[in-house]
Amino acid sequence: MTGTPPTFERPKRFYKDVTIEPAGGGGWQILLDGRSVKTPGRALLRLPTEALAQEVAEEWAEQLAHINLLSMHLTRLANVAIDRTPEMREEMAEEVVRYCETDLVCHIAEEPFELAALEEARWRPVLDWAGETLGVILMTTEGIIAEPQPGASLQAARDYALGLDDFRLTALVFGCGVLGSAVLSMALVEGALTAESAFHLSRIDEDWQARKWGQDEEAKAAADAKEIEADAIGRWLDGLQA
Repeated sequence: MTGTPPTFERPKRFYKDVTIEPAGGGGWQILLDGRSVKTPGRALLRLPTEALAQEVAEEWAEQLAHINLLSMHLTRLANVAIDRTPEMREEMAEEVVRYCETDLVCHIAEEPFELAALEEARWRPVLDWAGETLGVILMTTEGIIAEPQPGASLQAARDYALGLDDFRLTALVFGCGVLGSAVLSMALVEGALTAESAFHLSRIDEDWQARKWGQDEEAKAAADAKEIEADAIGRWLDGLQA
């Protein structure tokens, strides 16, 4: 059966004022007209720092007549960190390991030489950082076929992920998905890269192809959406540091 996909109406904005205040038991909460925001799992949306709570509150304040939930990246991270991450830490750590096994920065272009040299020059410092700082020593290869990675390095990545608190582990896993790289995401979480730098490092091949052959509008729209998500992860991590 064919037909038009269903459309979903955005919920109307039902509040005027957005504020934050300390939450009982620690942390900070978001208030909409004085009422606490809850997660989809009905838990209190509690942020660990005032700075991060303010960032999340600004998302709610920026909504217009209707609430665009897809634009509220920090709220989504908070919901996951509170509702899902505490119960799924092992699974999330394994997802980080899977990204290490096929990490973007381990796959150097076979050709042309200029692109391969650019990737090697830009990615090698981050790979070296991961090895020296976290013990995650990953082998590079040419082309798209993954090579087996050292078991000790995969365990180091697993241990690193499990050693993070729920809010940073959430950022790490989301970063892996946005950047296609556990190494870049780990460097972002640790402050070794900014969100902007990590995003551009994840786009070396695509940006090189766009400069050579021209920009595909659909691909550009997808890249712009990912850049917004990368920026949100960066703001999330900055808020946690404050």
